Amino acid sequence: MKIKTIEAWIHRMKLSQPYTIAYEEIDSAVNVFLRLETNTGICGYGCAAPDLVVTRETAESVMENVESVIRPNLSRTDPLRIAYHLDKLRPHLITSPSAMAMLDMALYDILGKVASLPVYLLLGAYRHNIKTSITIGILPLADTLKQADEYIKRGFKSLKIKGGQDVESDIERICRVRETVGPRIELRFDANQGYSLESTLHFFKSTRKAKVEIIEQPTPKGEPDILGRVSENVPIPVMADESLMTLRDAFRLAKRNLADMVNIKLMKVGGIFEAMQINAVAKAANLEVMVGCMDESALAISAGLHFALSRSNVLYADLDGHLDLIDDPTSNAVILKNGILYPKDQPGLGFTSTGRFC
Repeated sequence: MKIKTIEAWIHRMKLSQPYTIAYEEIDSAVNVFLRLETNTGICGYGCAAPDLVVTRETAESVMENVESVIRPNLSRTDPLRIAYHLDKLRPHLITSPSAMAMLDMALYDILGKVASLPVYLLLGAYRHNIKTSITIGILPLADTLKQADEYIKRGFKSLKIKGGQDVESDIERICRVRETVGPRIELRFDANQGYSLESTLHFFKSTRKAKVEIIEQPTPKGEPDILGRVSENVPIPVMADESLMTLRDAFRLAKRNLADMVNIKLMKVGGIFEAMQINAVAKAANLEVMVGCMDESALAISAGLHFALSRSNVLYADLDGHLDLIDDPTSNAVILKNGILYPKDQPGLGFTSTGRFC
């Protein structure tokens, strides 16, 4: 089997509900799709969700990587040699993790289709589904409460509240959301690096009765010692997100005991293959893992889901980046029921191709 055709294109999507986080406002998403077709007629699909702030990429830079790196190195090669290809291309894509993730997905999609198995079964299949949180951006209090109520009515059991711009406003929103949704709904909080040590401790003490489940990346990623001090002084799990981009980052976080949990996003780390290695470091250090996402298509969410289902210490999922995308051509790649994500019972990543994807 050989790869005979490599095609990539940019796809822009509006968000049905624009949102605000600590450092930017977001109303649209740009993804890049990749199609690898073999000489046997099997096609593998991947998706990149470049982000200038997080991954330091643009859609245009991903397309340049397709032409300058992926196409010349993969044309007429065996797509089943996943480890070989990714190891060979990693030095050339070291600053392009979402492009790497896109390629990784397409190769795993082909592997699953050749084996006639869903990818999560090939990876180990520790579980068959996982609960996902859904995110509420930084909104006025009334809008936050309205959105929380709507999500609970849709069946979600876990809410992630964004903050980091004003600690007092965040405290009020968290406490009022708890009053609104009751005691059984999980509440997670993500400050997106917006807090100092002092404001993080103040937030925790002031929201103790709200029983926040996780505090995600409260402090700047460039100051890892502060994150470690938060972890030492806060009794609930403190999660590293922006602080984790590479396998080496995982080792440093684990070695210095700087966090209780890590958020593995395929777009940050470069795909499923690298995520499994990072997860192995986390498991060795007794760190729990959440699989997160960017604003990415259901195809990319499916790849994150298949990874999440494969490992025992991946206890949390925040795989909601596809839910507000308008005109996602891969929207059928995953199944969501009452806040629970299920993979499609189909080979590969479970995407049924339509239109340009045929």
